[in-house]
Amino acid sequence: MTFDHFVSWRCHLILFGAIGLLIYGDLVPWAACVEQDDRDHQPYFGIRVVDHQTGRGVPMVRLRTTSNIDHWTDSNGWIAFHEPGLMGREVYFAIESPGYEMDADGFGFRGVRLKTIRGQAAEVRIKRTQLAERLYRVTGQGIYRDSELLGQAASPDIDQLNAGVMGQDSVQAVAHQGSLFWLWGDTNLPHYPLGIFHVTAAVSPLPESGLDPDQGIPLRYFMDESTGFAKKMLPVDDPGAVWLWGLISVPDENNAETLVAHYSRHLSLGNMVEHGIAVWDDRAQRFIKKVTFDLENKWRIPQGQAFRHRDANGDFVYFAEPFAVTRVPAHVSDLLDPSKYQAYVWDATTDQWLWQTDLPPTSQNEETALIAAGQIPSTEARYQLKEIMTDKPVEMHRGSINWNHFRQRWIMVACQTDRTGARSFLGEIWYAEAESITGPWHDAIKVASHPNYSFYNPRHHALLDKDDGQIIYFEGTYTRMFSGNPAPTPRYDYNQIMYRLDLSRVATLIE
Repeated sequence: MTFDHFVSWRCHLILFGAIGLLIYGDLVPWAACVEQDDRDHQPYFGIRVVDHQTGRGVPMVRLRTTSNIDHWTDSNGWIAFHEPGLMGREVYFAIESPGYEMDADGFGFRGVRLKTIRGQAAEVRIKRTQLAERLYRVTGQGIYRDSELLGQAASPDIDQLNAGVMGQDSVQAVAHQGSLFWLWGDTNLPHYPLGIFHVTAAVSPLPESGLDPDQGIPLRYFMDESTGFAKKMLPVDDPGAVWLWGLISVPDENNAETLVAHYSRHLSLGNMVEHGIAVWDDRAQRFIKKVTFDLENKWRIPQGQAFRHRDANGDFVYFAEPFAVTRVPAHVSDLLDPSKYQAYVWDATTDQWLWQTDLPPTSQNEETALIAAGQIPSTEARYQLKEIMTDKPVEMHRGSINWNHFRQRWIMVACQTDRTGARSFLGEIWYAEAESITGPWHDAIKVASHPNYSFYNPRHHALLDKDDGQIIYFEGTYTRMFSGNPAPTPRYDYNQIMYRLDLSRVATLIE
């Protein structure tokens, strides 16, 4: 957001005169930027935390008073502060945020001391300590809550309670019929702890139609008119949660692009009782079951993040989990037929990697065990990722793979599985590159960290890339669910958060 959105031309003169005085944690008084009548009726003191590199507001920064009152910045980096007994006086705020930090003072405290005057505001600069820049929360209530309370301009296309969505799990996004089609798993609602467990979806413009991923995602949910909430995308009468994975748009028998995904019904996280393939019905605006698979079919299904790639062997849909070890020809009829799925395996009889239809894929852990047993030469390793600075192994959970024109390589954004030496479980986000879809994947660089929290199922949205792929965007589910952290982050917990990553900075570390 630029100053033009919320200050008059007089404010620019004041702000520009103060620029030379700014250092980390110093303040810019904005009292003159607010009309006198507004100041008299404005109960809040505004605090804006900005990235010291970009000047952009930083979401999800915690400011804590000495009496342990917490406030969290909204997606514009704003806090609307109004605390009886603490107005009109100097107040110390300890500042903390994943991937960002303040300089420590002589006693080791990291924070600022502000005079909390109603109708005035202060700007605080914070250092980014990680490569990826946090941009905004994509889903949930009150994305720009404090901006609205302060009367600051927020994105006009972002609803403060869009379709009643309070939280959403695990995003997928594909281009379909001129729009960007977004899909999530479980969805929290405001009126009761149990929400929607049959998948929800929305559409937004594509970048070529005006979407700017730097400014937020204007989601238009498919709505249930009878409830006013987001609509169930695959409603069933049988018990359990229904999830969709491996969402992809492929041609059908009439050469019409069709959304296809693997559906599964679960009585618990590890108890799947039904699965198969579902397709999107444009008229009903929902998914319908197309075929049901045998429960013994564990890998001949769409999984994780799906992407299409055509080469000399044909047009295939690959499924990244996070490595692309399964694929199927890119046609609806082939996705419906389990016999058409292929897995990438190490063939001990020929001592080579190959695509075949009989055996399940060789996983990262299986490859590690086979190397240790001397059955795969280390020179043939595909998935032995190591941290580029320390050479420590990195075990991956889930993520996404896309071709990147800027790097002229396949790139992966994925989260780390193991707890050993990690600051979080499923909260450390890594970047890696390979010249082929199948690897070998060697060097990994950590680009984002969420200490004592999880950020699982990250997705790099290649359709949002800017500057020929130099700037990429990824998001994931920020939740304490698997972290062991007893304290959820207000409004941000169990929601999708978007990051921006400049690959020119990553390239200097790799090369």
